[in-house]
Amino acid sequence: MTQTPHLALVPGTAPAAAPAPETPVILEIEGLTKSFISTPGLGGHIANLFGAGIKRQEVRAVSGVDLSVKTGEIVGIVGESGCGKSTVARMLAGISNPTGGEIRYRGKARSKMTRAEREDFALSIQMIFQDPYASLNPRMRVRDIIGEAAVVHGYVTRAEMPAYVEDLMTRVGLAPDMADRFPHQFSGGQRQRIGIARALALKPDVLICDESVAALDVSIQAQVLNLFMDLRDSLGLTYLFISHNLGVVEHISDRVVIMYLGRVVESAPTEELYARPHHPYTRLLMDHLPTLSVERRTHRPIAGDLPSPLDPPPGCPFNPRCPLATDRCRSERPALREVTPGHISACHFDDTSSAEIR
Repeated sequence: MTQTPHLALVPGTAPAAAPAPETPVILEIEGLTKSFISTPGLGGHIANLFGAGIKRQEVRAVSGVDLSVKTGEIVGIVGESGCGKSTVARMLAGISNPTGGEIRYRGKARSKMTRAEREDFALSIQMIFQDPYASLNPRMRVRDIIGEAAVVHGYVTRAEMPAYVEDLMTRVGLAPDMADRFPHQFSGGQRQRIGIARALALKPDVLICDESVAALDVSIQAQVLNLFMDLRDSLGLTYLFISHNLGVVEHISDRVVIMYLGRVVESAPTEELYARPHHPYTRLLMDHLPTLSVERRTHRPIAGDLPSPLDPPPGCPFNPRCPLATDRCRSERPALREVTPGHISACHFDDTSSAEIR
């Protein structure tokens, strides 16, 4: 995976310490699962007429994910493309419905919410997407992109919208006199700020950032990350920050969750995870994290390709690529367990502190 060099945050904007244990949980998921059914295409139907026996297949994109997020916390979710992190984000944002499991908001299960409570829940969680141009309507002026939803949902009246949009644009670092322009008249970083302002217009409690800085230049990434930190401090926001980039996640997250093939394989406070990774997959990812050290390092790519979710390997999902894999790993799936306080990992070697993969 390509990593971005460490980003220089503005002094005073470094992530605060992780919330204290008594901080209430705002968002919780339990056993979250998402499956897609792959059906034979036209060619498959024709082949079946001749006895090919091609059947529908189940693609398990997310398999029993558990996660809790405390109020004001920034949780980073990391993994290779196809690991299920964006699918989790879309289910939490209400864009996609889970196949199984439960989502709880402020202690109440979504399945037990009234219609009005579900609507409030949907507005309380907003998503910022990766492509700051594709996520904006090119035919709408910025004023309407940011303010239209706030008017529709009754946060402001049509007469109040211009002043409301002006305040939001100022808050995200955009000049209010640019409100009548169209998205193509802005740079990539400015368009991402428009997307952030649009999300803030509905006064959310939680922002889900799905690769929200991946399409930006490194210097612009730092500016947007600083903006996210400022907004957390000023508005009391909670974040789920989804990325494949461990360098970016290290700067902004209080806690990091590592996903592989639809499952959580490790989770810990950021400082703990980067200092003492347990799972072999996490360790291999850390090997590729750029540093400022002048010491010569030998980088090895992670062996093999990500297995197909159509045919996941038995036992530990990482065993075909793991240099430590044993017969037990190939037959028995490891359970997540706490290896140190607040640090969980799913590996049969967690009880063998001497296990080395370098």
